[in-house]
Amino acid sequence: MMKFGTKAIHAGIEPDPTTGAIMTPIYQTSTYVQPSPGQHKGYEYSRTQNPTRDALQNNLAALENAKHGLCFASGLAATDAVLKLLKPGDEVLASNDLYGGTYRIFTKIYQDFGIKFKFVDMRDLNRISEHFSDKIKMVWAETPSNPMMNIIDIKGLAGVCKKFGSMFCVDNTFATPYLQNPLDQGADVVVHSVTKYLAGHSDVVMGCLMTNSDVLQEKLAFIQNSSGAVTGPMDCFLALRGIKTLHIRMQRHCENGRRVAHFLKSHPKVEEVHWPGFEEHRNHDIAKKQMKDFGGMISFVLKDDKLDDAIKVMESLKLFALAESLGGVESLCGHPASMTHAAIPREERLKAGLKDSLIRLSVGIEDVEDLIADLEKALG
Repeated sequence: MMKFGTKAIHAGIEPDPTTGAIMTPIYQTSTYVQPSPGQHKGYEYSRTQNPTRDALQNNLAALENAKHGLCFASGLAATDAVLKLLKPGDEVLASNDLYGGTYRIFTKIYQDFGIKFKFVDMRDLNRISEHFSDKIKMVWAETPSNPMMNIIDIKGLAGVCKKFGSMFCVDNTFATPYLQNPLDQGADVVVHSVTKYLAGHSDVVMGCLMTNSDVLQEKLAFIQNSSGAVTGPMDCFLALRGIKTLHIRMQRHCENGRRVAHFLKSHPKVEEVHWPGFEEHRNHDIAKKQMKDFGGMISFVLKDDKLDDAIKVMESLKLFALAESLGGVESLCGHPASMTHAAIPREERLKAGLKDSLIRLSVGIEDVEDLIADLEKALG
């Protein structure tokens, strides 16, 4: 079996049969010529199939040790496709610390179609069963979570979901397949915002789903084609190019993240640092067991928890650009309460520990000494 770095470069990729080109061609076409009605070479219309997208889907499936991969126009389009598996009256159990866009599509769109969402703390596996009922058809979890870096026991929760007959979906965007593989731990569907670490260069918007279930693959492929939220061939090409260095980039993200987390933890103006690599981080032992390393995502709160102080720090940073998104080669900082998680009511955010002054860092692959110097100067 190929190791991860080899799969990132070679899995699902074949030289172009016509020219021998080693890079997957960009099949920039909407339709395909048929010699006779209904007789084609597997391709009819690019919403349904495209060779560049097929190569990417096969590559992504291999990285997650999955049988099937499906790509969509964004991470939320991928999430939308999964939710279309549900029916009115169904209930979804979701982690209470999750991406604001996911919370928004749950509560502002699908809730109006008669689907109920329950948001709970999933870190304590011993108490999770009390939230289940025969109406819970799907469980949705992020680990590490956005932005509190909470860790959920994937294998343990998968066992509970199986017991109650609930589909288990894991958003693996923060960890990437390089750090953990939820399908191997019992998840039914893995969700990624390819926009982030997978593409890795802040030049693509895309989402994907992976599964080992032939039944789910058939249903999701039908939704992908019928709803039409597919990604274009140029973006697929860029994602394939980005994935070729995923393992190298993630190594550096992890190395830099470790250094930055420890710097922040020791800084006199910092009150809290959320990073699963700390031994005192809740469920650190689980993270250590189910992840290869702890990633480059960090969030922190200043002493006195003053919003004005946090804004001043973010505005003073130079290398950490103040911007939405994460997972690119460049370092970014963000203010979840007003940016990525603005859709979540303040009371709900605070219950999950997401304070108004919390700063989220996506630690890039620059020289870490420069990143620490940037933080040191901004913190003052």
